[in-house]
Amino acid sequence: MSELFTLVVELEDKPGQLLKVLEPIARNGGNIVGIVHQRGKKTPLSRVPVEISFTADPKKAERIFEELQKEVVVRAFGKIRTATVSLLLIGHIIHTDLSDTIRRIDSSEAECVELNATMPEINQPSTAMMTISAKSDEALERALERVREICKEKGIMVIEPVNEI
Repeated sequence: MSELFTLVVELEDKPGQLLKVLEPIARNGGNIVGIVHQRGKKTPLSRVPVEISFTADPKKAERIFEELQKEVVVRAFGKIRTATVSLLLIGHIIHTDLSDTIRRIDSSEAECVELNATMPEINQPSTAMMTISAKSDEALERALERVREICKEKGIMVIEPVNEI
C-alpha cells in the first residue's frame, strides 16, 4: 500500500537540479503528488527550498531517500510521513461557507490539501472531493471527526473514505 511522503530539499539555483531529485522518485516507482518550488526564497546556503510530495510503497520510499542522500546537489533536511484520506461531500457546501469549513478542519497537525467542487445549479446541492493529510493516523482520525461534526452541523453528507493513499 502506498503512503504519502513529503521531502524538503535545498537545490542550487541552476538548470537540471530538480530533475536530479525527481529521477530517483520515478525510478523507484514513486508518484509525484505536488511540488512547491520557492525560487524567490533562499536558504542560508543560498539554495532554493523545494517541497516534493509523492506516494510510494514505504520500502521503495526508503530507497528513494537513500539515493537522494547520496546526491551532492541535494541536501534533504526533512521527510514527513503523512496519513491521507479523500472524502466525498454532498450538500450545500458553497452556501454553508466553504472557507469556514476548511478553516475549521485545518490545524497544526492536519489540513485540507485538495478540494474539487462541482456546483450544478443555484440552490441545488453541490459535491466536493476533499483530500485531508495529517502528520499521523491519530491526527487524521481527529481531523475526520472534525469534518463529521462540521458537516453534521451544516447538513452536508460525508462519504468516507473515497480512496486511501
